[in-house]
Amino acid sequence: MLGSFGAMVWLILAVGLVIVESITVELVCIWFAIGSLLAALAAYVGAAFWLQLLICLVTSIAVLIVGRPLLLDKLTVRRQATNADRVVGQLGMVTQRIDNLQQTGRVSANGLDWAARSEYGDAIPQGVPVEVLRIDGVKLIVRPVNPYPPEEEKTQEQEAYVSAQKFSHLYTTPDVTPPPSLDTDVSLHREE
Repeated sequence: MLGSFGAMVWLILAVGLVIVESITVELVCIWFAIGSLLAALAAYVGAAFWLQLLICLVTSIAVLIVGRPLLLDKLTVRRQATNADRVVGQLGMVTQRIDNLQQTGRVSANGLDWAARSEYGDAIPQGVPVEVLRIDGVKLIVRPVNPYPPEEEKTQEQEAYVSAQKFSHLYTTPDVTPPPSLDTDVSLHREE
């Protein structure tokens, strides 16, 4: 009679652990429920309590260490990459003005036409190159990019030369020579 009472206690513990596992879905309690079932079996055949406890703990820890990683690997939902994901990080061109407030805007990216919205909410005019940051539903989230690299800082001598070249068609300045860092053929601008 004592063996069946001990088995009943282990079975109640196993059911309780299954209920907790179904609520938490962490894949921890289920392994201890398995250990409790084996301990219930040991109690039913008349094993000593210390042996029942040892069977429960050793079995639970063993199946936790072996089974949890295997089951997590099988149950983990992997995000399937689609061809649409390839557009993220690409450059595109605004084909219709992007205005988040009016919920308008189109971008041509990776050879396809997409609805688009601005990352920061600012309007982006047609013809501006943009970088695709992410996809939100069926809309690209973009930000404008500068298609030209920032100019290097020029020395005063370089600035004076560039300014003089802007007005070279008005007058000739044979005494102005380009600074050595500019790769410009000045002979085209001088009268000889």
